Amino acid sequence: MQTQTPSVSLIRATSYQVEALRESLETLLEPLGGITAFVKSGDRVLLKPNLLTGSRPTAECTTRPEMVYAVAIMVIEAGGKPFLGDSPAFGSAKGVALANGYERILEELNLPVIEFHGKRYEIVNDKFNHLLLSKETMEADVVINLPKVKSHAQLVLTLGVKNLFGCVPGKMKAWWHMEAGKDANRFAEMLVETAKAINPNLTIIDGIIGHEGNGPSGGEPRPLGILGCSTDVFALDRAIVEILNVPPEQVPTLAASMRLGICPELNAIEFVSLHPDLLQIDDWQLPSKYMPIDFGMPRVIKSTFKHLYIRFIKEKMSAHSEN
Repeated sequence: MQTQTPSVSLIRATSYQVEALRESLETLLEPLGGITAFVKSGDRVLLKPNLLTGSRPTAECTTRPEMVYAVAIMVIEAGGKPFLGDSPAFGSAKGVALANGYERILEELNLPVIEFHGKRYEIVNDKFNHLLLSKETMEADVVINLPKVKSHAQLVLTLGVKNLFGCVPGKMKAWWHMEAGKDANRFAEMLVETAKAINPNLTIIDGIIGHEGNGPSGGEPRPLGILGCSTDVFALDRAIVEILNVPPEQVPTLAASMRLGICPELNAIEFVSLHPDLLQIDDWQLPSKYMPIDFGMPRVIKSTFKHLYIRFIKEKMSAHSEN
């Protein structure tokens, strides 16, 4: 990860309307050099949204298509070749994207949606050297991470670091819940090592409307009116928990990254636009009830069959009914 002082850009933003969102993103990125500081002509650029589920398309638990559209347009204008990728818990990336209103932007931009395939990559922490990561992610020229601000019933909050767990392909995520979930600290360290190995070139987090309460999918929309970005995903997550007024040690991914010396202290971050103190709220709703991280074998088997049913039967039936 970076050794210089990490920079985080935070701004107020309230609209997903195309022109307004584009203007907000340009303002957000300008202190970091704009999109051309990250994307060069010919670069293959992975846009990694949060495509959690297709079952609640109006609940703000996935990355908005407007956000992906605006970032993709900026990438194209910079000469890059964007493509969309994720590994949803249930169903395919394209199926979940379509269920969440992505059809128009996929067609208009001819934006490819790829399914992730696993490959083993060496990482520094030998406890996780059997971790499979998406080769499509690791082989992209540029990775732009596009998470939502959300509460999470297992991990308190799901922000930039947790969004990169979607680069662990297919049902490997469920197996990691079973293998590492009995130790919350170890599971959080696995998420941190995943994010460190991927090391996204840029993370843009959407807090225009977040998702609070019993997330990642069972909560409710919550207008926050913020956007944030950084080349350091750990620094950005640290800034967001400060805005939400949640102690970082209460969030397993933040606690693990601090324990491992990866997450900077707040006073070690350069805030190039607004400081978190100016955006802070005191009534963000965390989950009312927390769930265990570990999955037993019956749950892994059930989860796997549900994933296969949605991807290979339900999505295909839906596609046929629309033709």
